[in-house]
Amino acid sequence: MNPVQILGVDGRPLQAAPPTRAKMLHGDSRAPFDGGSYTGEHVENWNPYLWSPDGERNLYRDTLAARARDLVRNDGWASGAVTRILDNSVGGQFRPLFKPDYKALRLLTGIKAFDSTWAHEYAQAANAYYRTWADDQSKYADAQRHNTITQLMRLAFRHKLIDGDSLAQMLWIPGRVGPGRARYATSVLLIDPDRLSNPQLVFDTNIMRGGVTVDQFGAATGYHIRRAHQGDWWAAADSQTWDWIAKETDWGRPIIVHDFDPDRAGQHKGAAGIFTAVLTRMKMLAKYDGVELDAAVVNAIFGAYVESPYDHSLVEEALGDEVDSGLGAYQDMRSEFHDNRKTMLGGVRIPTLFPGEKINAVTATRPNANYMAFQNAFLRNFAAQTGLSAQQLSNNWSDVNYSSARAAMLEAYKTMARRHYDFTMRTATPIVGCWHEESRDVDDYPLPAGAPDFAEFRSQYNRMYWMRPARGWVDPVAEKQGAVLGMDAGLSTLQQECQDQDLDYEEVLEQRAREIEKFKQLGIPVPTWAGMQGANAPTANEVAQVPQPQ
Repeated sequence: MNPVQILGVDGRPLQAAPPTRAKMLHGDSRAPFDGGSYTGEHVENWNPYLWSPDGERNLYRDTLAARARDLVRNDGWASGAVTRILDNSVGGQFRPLFKPDYKALRLLTGIKAFDSTWAHEYAQAANAYYRTWADDQSKYADAQRHNTITQLMRLAFRHKLIDGDSLAQMLWIPGRVGPGRARYATSVLLIDPDRLSNPQLVFDTNIMRGGVTVDQFGAATGYHIRRAHQGDWWAAADSQTWDWIAKETDWGRPIIVHDFDPDRAGQHKGAAGIFTAVLTRMKMLAKYDGVELDAAVVNAIFGAYVESPYDHSLVEEALGDEVDSGLGAYQDMRSEFHDNRKTMLGGVRIPTLFPGEKINAVTATRPNANYMAFQNAFLRNFAAQTGLSAQQLSNNWSDVNYSSARAAMLEAYKTMARRHYDFTMRTATPIVGCWHEESRDVDDYPLPAGAPDFAEFRSQYNRMYWMRPARGWVDPVAEKQGAVLGMDAGLSTLQQECQDQDLDYEEVLEQRAREIEKFKQLGIPVPTWAGMQGANAPTANEVAQVPQPQ
């Protein structure tokens, strides 16, 4: 029987209507994208909500941050990952090299005295004054007087890695300034990011997102900060009181320096830093490690046992009190036997068994044979999330050669360089800019006639390059030879090569000149590294004429 066809006004069969949007989304298997289907075998129960940038974070921020901190406190892998990133992005000596933008200043002001010579002299003065503030042994740069600026920066970056945010308030404390005390009134107060939240924990609004107030364009204008942490039971009243603090002064001096890495447009706070995507897996791995370790300990302690054909208590209970089974006498004989049979050979007891007994050994089957493979696979997943190489995360370099180790470190170096740049631009440079503004009033800088005020050209005067921790070498000989070849070919400079090793090329050259001069003073032939061979090498007569030390 042929199917019935419905004809249109033109006499042709009507075509089936295209599927509606609802049918395409929920009941049609012809979705153009497998990942967009609601009926596919692997995606039918995968229906995440389409959250806003702030909505998907702010509601869960405290839970994520608390779990991330607990992980870092109690898990060696997570703690080690934070340490590796801090050591490679901030390091033990975090300092800027001032590079005022003399070209922009010359173009914007019309003052021709803004040239490279002026920029060099200005930078030398700024670098010296900065060390006076940042490395002050009395630590007046820290409002709590506990850390140097490098240590403060490392702590701020640690908050950013774990909590997702770093928060600092720039304070003006003139009461500390005086002879033998602070030279500058500018101080830094680090604030725990937990204290940044909406007053009374109300929901976000169009002008307030997670404690950050914003204007019509979404730019931050100020911050609601608790007077005390919500966990400070001794400051319960202050923990329920919020202060609103403006982001900056009317002339552009930062008051609150807030840093986070956004991954969506319109985001105003961080979440849980680098651990957000792997929190659950890291907790599962920590449990697995603990179970394997417990099993291995039990196997190590419980190595063997003696098996008897009778169990005294259970058998007597089964037979009852009315039946004289003689089991009590049997167990007493066993006990007496073992107390009296303590045969020793070379200080080691020889087990002598009572009739009916036998020794069984416990076979150690833990850790599981697949334990290491599983752990290594997971650590590679974790390394990919944190931007480290698997070898850096585990500190195990036994399974790599020079080429693979260098390739892994170069890839990790790119991520470290990006994190270093983001942190310096959002945190370190604004903080130093506050000190720099005060230093221009307190200290003597080489400035041409008619030079504008600092506040008018803050970005141009406060331009700087932050030194990174030394990249180091996998093969020092080959890589140093490559650096020399790059400089000789014009593909690199001494400044660039020195910066890769956390060195200031000017300090290197000045120290090198002093060492060469010392060789001459002592009459010691100048070594090949001094670059004075050939026509520039001192003659024997010149060396002989150098005054010898008495």
